[in-house]
Amino acid sequence: MEKYFDLILENPLFNGIGAENLRSLMTCLAAKVKVYPKGSPVFMEGDPAGFIGIVLEGSIQIVRDDFYGNRSLLMLAQQGDIFGEAFACTDLEYVPLSGFAIRDCKVMWLECRRMLTVCTNACSFHNTLVQNLLQDVAQKNLLLSQRVQFMSQKTTKEKLMAYLLDQAKQHNAMEFTIPLNRQALADFLGVERSAMSAELSKLRQEGFLDSKGSWFRLLQE
Repeated sequence: MEKYFDLILENPLFNGIGAENLRSLMTCLAAKVKVYPKGSPVFMEGDPAGFIGIVLEGSIQIVRDDFYGNRSLLMLAQQGDIFGEAFACTDLEYVPLSGFAIRDCKVMWLECRRMLTVCTNACSFHNTLVQNLLQDVAQKNLLLSQRVQFMSQKTTKEKLMAYLLDQAKQHNAMEFTIPLNRQALADFLGVERSAMSAELSKLRQEGFLDSKGSWFRLLQE
């Protein structure tokens, strides 16, 4: 676990917590590392809530399935990212989402209960940890609001262009690579992949963009 300490300290959850305290923190939070092969579930809807995950290696798709089995991509957690923290601030008994490894993964799990309560050692870093957690949850809520903005567009073309223009703004460039493959992008935007592919083809033919896989270049401002 210690070989990942530099990566862990880069996560905003641990801002203001020195490397000298990290070993004690891992003990206080009952940290455990588990390995998940590509394609396997990291957690499933209905699993007990109460844990926060940090991706040490690989990446994870976090999804929600509706009653009919239609899947929506909610988040892509990559190396160094934290997930499940929203459950630490609720009274949910069970996880309402599922997560799947899209590459071989290593995940460090932390107990939420231990994070939100002062341990018997009265570690000084607990208050800092809770403040960081609240800031992280607030930031994730902003990102969710942004996604709602994409999905509120009326047509598949409008949803797609709203997302791509936002990516161009984030990269400060007309050429960029998005962190999603085509199926994941369709799930994220809540559209059919075939309909999205058709719109991408039209946009290329009309000279609005060029694309290949996850790479895009916008040709008209």
